[in-house]
Amino acid sequence: MKKIYNYAIDLDKATEEQFEHCINQDFVVNAALMPDAHSGYVAPIGSVIETKDYIVPSWVGYDIGCGMTAVKINEDILSLINNNTKKIYDEIMKNVPMGTGMLNHPKDITKKTKNEFNNLLKKFEEGAHDKDIYKFIKNKSLSHLGTLGSGNHFLELCKSDNEFWIVVHSGSRGIGYKVAQKYMKKSSGSETNFEATHPIKINSKVGKEYLNVLEFGLEFALLNRKEIIYKTIYSIEKILDKKLSYEIWTNKNHNHAVPNGKNYIHRKGATPAEKGERGVIPANMRDGSYLVIGKGNSKFLNSSSHGAGRKLSRTEAKKKITMKKFREDMKGITGTVEKGTLDEAPDAYKNISKVMDAQKDSVEIVKHLLPIIALKGSGHKRSKHD
Repeated sequence: MKKIYNYAIDLDKATEEQFEHCINQDFVVNAALMPDAHSGYVAPIGSVIETKDYIVPSWVGYDIGCGMTAVKINEDILSLINNNTKKIYDEIMKNVPMGTGMLNHPKDITKKTKNEFNNLLKKFEEGAHDKDIYKFIKNKSLSHLGTLGSGNHFLELCKSDNEFWIVVHSGSRGIGYKVAQKYMKKSSGSETNFEATHPIKINSKVGKEYLNVLEFGLEFALLNRKEIIYKTIYSIEKILDKKLSYEIWTNKNHNHAVPNGKNYIHRKGATPAEKGERGVIPANMRDGSYLVIGKGNSKFLNSSSHGAGRKLSRTEAKKKITMKKFREDMKGITGTVEKGTLDEAPDAYKNISKVMDAQKDSVEIVKHLLPIIALKGSGHKRSKHD
């Protein structure tokens, strides 16, 4: 018998209907809806769905490997950061491409990231793969590394007491989109109506291809965020004229499908929370992020929310939130506060305190990181030197 759990806050009808559609599939074993859940385009964002024998590309979605990285800087530099926020903001903007369609030139990517990328590519080559996808990955994907994208992706420089942290939210960029579209079309057998629930049998030819490229995309996303971290630290070091040491506290994907014994767990915007597992749950541009430790709660399918969850759609946010209110909410933070990011204003999101309280049986809060500098890519293309 299926075990279904629902922890959603302020659940709307569209999200509920999407979840019902997913859990009614014969191949679904268990499922849970996280507190931040809101509607997506097939499976709701904030859903965790365990399947047997099948995997569903549309339930993973376009942003394969979207996730969070938190890095602790070992030096005491908070006062230096506070005295140079605008310079640091501008320098990072030069070194980390942000915004829709923004890419890196391969020569600007660090040597260690290129080496890791080549290892990932070699591993992918050895498995089952689609020739067109392989061609795209080999020739085009390198330039996506070290780029942030737009929407809810962000790069924040934060404080917690006297500690200085860097938090990144990004994914596999154009790779995820290309892969998702290709395999939604393959699984549906259609070039038009493919954004729907079309399962792929895991041991089929297409299933083996998708699992191989999915693994590549998930590893690529981890590498992308690491390259963003390298460039961010380089930017800070340049402005402060000071060498920094750091540790990556966690680097986790929250958009994936991963093995769970013989089954697969699909997380569409949900943070893995196995017992002792580290995670990052962001709130919004003003309220920062929570560092958490998983409790391994099976009733949450060892998961938690991936954020506060949207209260307003992007269209609603642009209509209901004023730039004046956005600026007031972001007072004291050097950030990307402009019309292009109005749909990311704090008021567009649910109350993070309620969300965290609703999942206290799944995760324990370790630290609350508050933003000093909050960077985002606008919906429009932004040159490196805007």
